[in-house]
Amino acid sequence: MKIPAALQSITSALRERQKERKRLRGPADLYYAIADSISMLDAGAWQELAAQSGFFMSLEYLTALEQVLPLNLSARYALIFDGTGTDRQLVAAVYMQIADISLAQARPEKPADTDKKWGLPLDQLAQHARQRILSCGNFLTFGQHGIAFARDVDPKLAWHGVVEVLYRVRQAEKLAGKTHFVMIKDLHDPYIDQAAHLENLSYRYVETEPNMVLDLAPAWKNYDDYLASLASKYRSGIRNAVFKPMDEAGCTLERLDDLTPVLDHIFALYKAVQVNASFRPFELLPEYFPVLQAAAGDKFRCSVIKREGHLLGFLISIADGETAIAYHIGFDRTAAEELPIYLRLLHAGIADAIDLGCKRISYGRTALEPKAALGAKPQTFGVFVRHRQPVLNKLMKRLLLGIEHDDAPDRNPFKKEKAAKNESPT
Repeated sequence: MKIPAALQSITSALRERQKERKRLRGPADLYYAIADSISMLDAGAWQELAAQSGFFMSLEYLTALEQVLPLNLSARYALIFDGTGTDRQLVAAVYMQIADISLAQARPEKPADTDKKWGLPLDQLAQHARQRILSCGNFLTFGQHGIAFARDVDPKLAWHGVVEVLYRVRQAEKLAGKTHFVMIKDLHDPYIDQAAHLENLSYRYVETEPNMVLDLAPAWKNYDDYLASLASKYRSGIRNAVFKPMDEAGCTLERLDDLTPVLDHIFALYKAVQVNASFRPFELLPEYFPVLQAAAGDKFRCSVIKREGHLLGFLISIADGETAIAYHIGFDRTAAEELPIYLRLLHAGIADAIDLGCKRISYGRTALEPKAALGAKPQTFGVFVRHRQPVLNKLMKRLLLGIEHDDAPDRNPFKKEKAAKNESPT
């Protein structure tokens, strides 16, 4: 009996997939240095690899961050080499975090002025139902900040080395408890295509909420140039809906050069936003903010909104190469019910990014509508994830990855000539 051509093709493809899976499941012909602290690794090798990977993979940042990580996070580091001795070649540096997360972090925090205890069985279950997540990447950032590849390295070989590092760390962590998820987070082009073959190793690609990116025109030398590039209805809308009510309320926008004197206020504003989030995988420590400022140096900007000397909001931006990351934000939620504090901070991010000499702003995920109104466009983000099957794990995955979301709205706030140049993020 002759086998149909279509069936032959499917059978052949399955055999090739099995061969590739078998090849990948074997150890890569690579060598590894894995450590609990970045100080235990070759600093020169890490710096060489991270030089082209931006601030968030730099030795300075990761060394500083290690001292102020949230209490439920711990870091792991790895260097991957091809060969040993004097002939060895660098392949990649890998930054990982292990997160211990409970389902209680997937609900708004109990208000401080509430005496009534939850005390319900589901609340008690949520406190004790914990998941350990091994992430290749940084929970505190958005973007591919987990791997620095050597120049001209074979992508398949390098990614094979990365997943072998994750396997070795997961096995070593069994003494501390079972790892429920392994995740390679916040991949975008070209990394998504490079890592596509990981599906042969039971990694599943999942698209998450997009990153919103605003390209900055070379002609914009300050915020007023950005404002002038907008179509009149958008420009008038910003002036009337954002600037006018802030001015009438006596609010001012200032740059904060030293966070230390107002650190308690900064942290309180951060908490005001953080406790209201539907999912809170970590809580920053107060001392994290000045440590970040010291590590970033002249790459750091903090814009604050004040009224009668009182802080109402802040936005921290970091220059990561040619991209300004609109990073941490906090604001007084009571005041924000009456004033457009959040929108004013988004606009402050544009001024800070231009001042930093960047070519674009990465606004991150969430709040897609107001970011689109600025001219930001969606950049596809996704993760590769391995997980076990119980219902609890599926629930945590949905919360952690932000799978359920609306598409970013299509907005072109610029004049026609600018809009034509700004159709997609760089």
